[in-house]
Amino acid sequence: MKAYMTNGTLDFLLQLNDKHPEHHFYFMEHNANITAYYESDKKTVFVSGRDYDIIAQDGHMRDDGYVVMNNIPVTEEGQPVFEDRFKKSEKRMQGVPGYYAFRLLRPTRGLTYVVLTQWARKADYDKWTSSPHFSAAHADQQTKQPAYFADRPFVNHYHMVDFDEDD
Repeated sequence: MKAYMTNGTLDFLLQLNDKHPEHHFYFMEHNANITAYYESDKKTVFVSGRDYDIIAQDGHMRDDGYVVMNNIPVTEEGQPVFEDRFKKSEKRMQGVPGYYAFRLLRPTRGLTYVVLTQWARKADYDKWTSSPHFSAAHADQQTKQPAYFADRPFVNHYHMVDFDEDD
């Protein structure tokens, strides 16, 4: 299975729903920028976008909530170790309050993986990041950056676009 993302204006990206009814697009906003995301075993419908292999997954994506994408550049030689770490822990989040979904996305071009988690609310994500569960899961990264990191990771936070919201 593959995952695809692209950015654009909401009006432009919403046209994807009409042009490609065979796909379910998720629309998320970050600092007034809109990202469209979908999963498929078919070729991408985006002219310009980012393509990923879904290496590990848990839960189901939803049209509502809060999404966190941790972008982690990984050296080529470190990729098997990095992927194995996440494959062993992909079901670890089950039962965490407010947790919806997890995806480990390997880029088809480049070295930057995306660790995507989706939550019911930002408060649920914040509560998890201050929990002992989170600390234990990230204990090896508290003192130093893992050797397989090719560069500094960066995180993007998104709110799913609320189409029911009144302006």
